[in-house]
Amino acid sequence: MSLPHALLTSLAERPGSGSELAGRFDRSIGYFWQATHQQIYRELARLEAAGWVEAEPVEGARGGKRRFRILPPGREELRRWVNERQDAPAIRDELMVRIRAEAVVGPTDLAEELAAVAERHRGKLAAYLEIEARDFPSDPASPERRLQHLVLKAGIAFERHRIAFCDEALAILQTPR
Repeated sequence: MSLPHALLTSLAERPGSGSELAGRFDRSIGYFWQATHQQIYRELARLEAAGWVEAEPVEGARGGKRRFRILPPGREELRRWVNERQDAPAIRDELMVRIRAEAVVGPTDLAEELAAVAERHRGKLAAYLEIEARDFPSDPASPERRLQHLVLKAGIAFERHRIAFCDEALAILQTPR
């Protein structure tokens, strides 16, 4: 995935200023695709130069604040990108390599790290469940909202899987060798 397409998606959902987009990004798409605020602002400038978005000054705002909105060519680019074929993503997960290394050089202190990783995933799961309770208190009716909910449910399932994986790995590490 690319940052431009993540930003175009966010702007297609709702126009906003750079700071609003960065905040929205942190609270939604940012759970699945990370970028710094500097990267977001830099990419917004590129999208504007490409004619995919347009920015207008926000009346009464200080510091030259501008509100971005997606333009028809930006929607077309987003549509083109959505229709692109995608290979299955390669897994690049350092934790998997560490566990394999534990098998050949252990015992190590990997159990402490696994417990910390599991705890971080529990925190993310709690955040996702809070978002779900707030934003999807009942089954959404529209296909758009159902798709948004589906993405959140994928995040919930991923976090639950990672917690279960870490717990199983910890149980194996705690087995006498």
